Amino acid sequence: MNNIALIGKKIGMTREFYKTGQSVPVTVIKMEKARVIEVIEKEKRGYEAIQLGFGKIKNSKLSKAMKGYFAKKNTEPKRRLKEFRVEDIENYKVGNEFGLEIFKDIKFVDIRSKTIGKGFAGAMKRHNFSGLRASHGVSVSHRAHGSTGQNQDPGKVFKGKKMAGHMGDKLRTIQNIEIIKSDIDNNLLYLKGSIPGSKNTEVLVKKSVKKISKLTIKEKIEVIEKLKKIPEKKKK
Repeated sequence: MNNIALIGKKIGMTREFYKTGQSVPVTVIKMEKARVIEVIEKEKRGYEAIQLGFGKIKNSKLSKAMKGYFAKKNTEPKRRLKEFRVEDIENYKVGNEFGLEIFKDIKFVDIRSKTIGKGFAGAMKRHNFSGLRASHGVSVSHRAHGSTGQNQDPGKVFKGKKMAGHMGDKLRTIQNIEIIKSDIDNNLLYLKGSIPGSKNTEVLVKKSVKKISKLTIKEKIEVIEKLKKIPEKKKK
């Protein structure tokens, strides 16, 4: 189960209050249930995996090939299909559905989503260049990025040169985001802090890859409360 990811939609941001008076910013994600479309066996493909389907889509928006595929699998059309490698395929059967319950005992997750697209941006905005001088002979090129290439040798612009261009609209992964709480009835997941993307951005959420030893906010509050009680006992 831990290798499986779920897809959700970023609704927006709010904040969560604790009894200590602490206010924590949270991002709310509306999660979608995943359905097992196909169980991939080692004999057929050389590896074991499961194919999951997410979201709804109109039949009219499907290609002929995909219409045939979903008809063959005898399932309703899904907007997105994703494969996940699993250790034991015997635990999964075609038609099984997973929801937020797979993150029940998980404290930290990794998320992947698209950043907000900012269009064509200059070198100062895109790469944090300082630009040219505001006076002393500089004319019309105050926000320019300066020299681009070299002289006769090597006489070319190297690949990866930081220049003006399309900014944002890229897939980014953020690791070790704390789950503040989950609302299974409404399929809502509350994650600490902000995540890339605007509202209604598609977000892939999976269990954290790294082993994390840091405390969650709830655990920190419990520790503080225990420390507060210790001096009271000493006074008596």
